[in-house]
Amino acid sequence: MKKIGVVLSGCGVYDGSEIHEAVLTLLAIDRHGCEAVCMAPAVNFSVTDHLSKQETGEVRSVLVESARIARGRIRDIKEVKAAELDAIVFPGGFGAAKNLCDFAVKGAAASVDPEVARLLKEMAAAGKPIGAVCIAPVLIAAVLGRDYSPTVTIGNDAGTAAEIDKTGAKHQECLVTEFVVDTRNKLVTTPAYMLATRISEVCEGIDKCVREVVKLM
Repeated sequence: MKKIGVVLSGCGVYDGSEIHEAVLTLLAIDRHGCEAVCMAPAVNFSVTDHLSKQETGEVRSVLVESARIARGRIRDIKEVKAAELDAIVFPGGFGAAKNLCDFAVKGAAASVDPEVARLLKEMAAAGKPIGAVCIAPVLIAAVLGRDYSPTVTIGNDAGTAAEIDKTGAKHQECLVTEFVVDTRNKLVTTPAYMLATRISEVCEGIDKCVREVVKLM
């Protein structure tokens, strides 16, 4: 069975992985006949109360919180090599732009978690498919923009698109239930909750994105 890495960034839209996007990614991987390999970096992040949307001052582990979504079956990303995977997908959520990198603060000048960047570069160098959902394409742009000039989408947010373009990547507008394929770089992206107003829209876009990733393997 083909293995697709799923890189999580916590548990909750405001400070980690967007839970709907993460679960729908896992569901799509299973439905398309592949095995998901969940992973996250063992780094800390500041917690946001998802009711008040205010930071609490508490600090938690990205890996430990991501384990909630993965039902405990998760690995530290530093232990994962591209040779073990056939493809990789990054769900969205603010954690993708806050915990896996600092694009949320620095935009195009973002730095990326070293192990996340290492694995992403390994996958790209090996010509293995990469998928990214919602805000996660900014991470792809930050790591691969200069060397690969990838085409990605986050929907149609002009400010985010402009920062993506500054990295050397190219932004392409996209409807919520559709996806953008960069065939040269084997890269598939979809807007999800960057545009979605209904979970069914997110489901449709993610399923199409994962389906295309599987086709590229």
